Amino acid sequence: MTAIARPSAVGRPAYSQSLPREPQSAALARRMVRTVLDTWRLPQLVGEAEHVVSELVSNAVDHARGRYLRVTVTRIGECRVRIAVIDKSHDKPEPKTALPTDERGRGLAVIEAFAQGWGVDTLQWGKRIWAVLGDSAGEDER
Repeated sequence: MTAIARPSAVGRPAYSQSLPREPQSAALARRMVRTVLDTWRLPQLVGEAEHVVSELVSNAVDHARGRYLRVTVTRIGECRVRIAVIDKSHDKPEPKTALPTDERGRGLAVIEAFAQGWGVDTLQWGKRIWAVLGDSAGEDER
């Protein structure tokens, strides 16, 4: 796995990787997030981050268009990160209430349970869905 380290537009450390829009990419995204958080010495965020990125990637696989999606992990504070998935769909996710017998439909609820905040940014070619994890200590969510 090769993730590209680039400073973000506001000078924050960030890693990103393009992955095929297929179910197997959730495992690759979890590995990337784990590696990045270990590199930044933030092991306390790994479990939550793996759940969140799995849901973000799964949603993109199920609902987006195009052959690829992009996963980014941005350090926005000493103990705070933003995980995002960019895809080529303009359709915004809508929270659902899944029945106990439903096998699907809990993705945003999982993200809300683990993240301190989440949102959607509209892009010219699609959207970015992001979630913030970690201690807030007054840093900017985006």
